[in-house]
Amino acid sequence: MQEKETKNRMGTMPVNRLMLSMGIPMVLSMMLQAVYNIVDSAFVSNIQGTGEMALNALTLAFPVQMLMVAIGIGTGVGTNALLAKNIGQGDYQKASRVAGNGLFLAVIIYIVFLLFGCFGVDAYIASQTSNGEIREMATGYLRICCVWSMGIVFFSIFEKLLQATGRSLYSTIAQVAGAVVNVILDPILIYGWFGMPQLGVKGAAYATIIGQIASALAGLFFHLKMNREIKKGMQYMRPSLRTIGEIYTIGLPAIIAQALMSVMTYGLNIILGGIGETVVTAYGLYYKIQQFILFAAFGLRDAITPIISFNYGMQSKLRVKEGIRYGMGYTLIVMFAGLVLLEVFAQPFATIFGLSGETQSLCVQAMRIVSLSFLFAGANIAYQGIFQALNAGVESLIISVCRQFLFVLPVAWGFSILAKQDAGYMWLVWSTFLIAELLTVIIAALFMKKINRHTVCQLQDK
Repeated sequence: MQEKETKNRMGTMPVNRLMLSMGIPMVLSMMLQAVYNIVDSAFVSNIQGTGEMALNALTLAFPVQMLMVAIGIGTGVGTNALLAKNIGQGDYQKASRVAGNGLFLAVIIYIVFLLFGCFGVDAYIASQTSNGEIREMATGYLRICCVWSMGIVFFSIFEKLLQATGRSLYSTIAQVAGAVVNVILDPILIYGWFGMPQLGVKGAAYATIIGQIASALAGLFFHLKMNREIKKGMQYMRPSLRTIGEIYTIGLPAIIAQALMSVMTYGLNIILGGIGETVVTAYGLYYKIQQFILFAAFGLRDAITPIISFNYGMQSKLRVKEGIRYGMGYTLIVMFAGLVLLEVFAQPFATIFGLSGETQSLCVQAMRIVSLSFLFAGANIAYQGIFQALNAGVESLIISVCRQFLFVLPVAWGFSILAKQDAGYMWLVWSTFLIAELLTVIIAALFMKKINRHTVCQLQDK
């Protein structure tokens, strides 16, 4: 009965309503994921005497945190799309194997980051700064986040399993639970409230990982209780190279897309560090505020992918086209709202974090210039979800490489040379993102034209 209800909803509910009913919880879920980093930054930046250095430390650690999310979510995206497609085709046995192999991969991913936390953190942080105090804070924070990363890794899979079956509300509840735990524990552990030791930056790390574990446990509960059409058991977790290959055929572009954010941030930390520590701090803070908007687009992308993938499995041209149209439209609306929000409230947002005059001014400048790229970024993110759903992984990968690497780091490096000579050119560095997103959206539109002709138009008119 549950299988039939899920199938009917994904295959028969008007796509406009389906996109909203699935997309809104996913948007909230992704935005709450961004809250982890914003809340940590808000409390850490107000540590007496060392707030800006602590914020800088979190900026240096952030690329690895993004990489954890990239691999976890990318694996989840592949599991999500393949699971939704198999359910759409009525193959529940294979869907169960897909879910089990997704959980097996989560175990492997956690082991990798556990080992990095034990042996790789020192060298990684040292590659970005020579400031001993910042280095010590960043190393302590990141080691805790890696060693106890099982929460974020497993939640990434449970979240996508719930979303693939149309139960995104429950994944959002799990995400909210973790975010609330994080917000409550941050001031207690950072500042030493209620008799707890004052842990500073390490307190932010502990609050984060405890919140992530809470989300993972809630996600596990909902998966076991609500995903009745997916069979559970160790036999389904037995690794299948074919199933894993199918997961990563879809998910690898998503992993690379998210991982390129990590590479881009790491590269920009080094480039901006050549201009000054205040620039790194300002960029790190801006990037976390920006994520609140971008992650909303990622949430819609994660609704676009299973909806289009399911109906692509059903060979329904009409519903696939509606998925593309409504997915793109809602993503652009969200990004326009984000553009207006940052343009209007740039100064108040920067003030919350207690930055010094120069750092605050740089952060406001970054917000007002980079936010101009949001509409182009939204279109690119929506295209990535569409391409993943239609098995156009290579095209999705190319979009990621262009917008987060090829058109960013070389351009930013060139503009940084001018900014070192004259601080008045700093606006050029921030305009790098506008240039990258604009060039990329032109390429994405050309890909979409080709995919529409060769894939979408070949489907049945139903």
